[in-house]
Amino acid sequence: MDSVYIIYSKRLDKYYVGESSDIDSRLLQHNNGFFKNSYTAQVNDWEAFLIIPCDSRSQSRKIELHIKKMKSRKYLENLKKYPEMVSKLLEKY
Repeated sequence: MDSVYIIYSKRLDKYYVGESSDIDSRLLQHNNGFFKNSYTAQVNDWEAFLIIPCDSRSQSRKIELHIKKMKSRKYLENLKKYPEMVSKLLEKY
């Protein structure tokens, strides 16, 4: 099942948004520097902040892009704080 994931690094105090069908493997890849020269390769303390299970890869890509376009830390934090926001995204896409 495809999902949108938001991971957080305490060292950077930053979030990263992505999409994958295997969140556990993807998180390991981010923490092991698998994605060379990527934003997440700077540190290895990424942890899952929020996972949004989706019905399809198409849906997960659309939601991922929507979240990235928001460019807002507060928006990411509100997604976790207010589950109804996630429900609305899943309905919209």
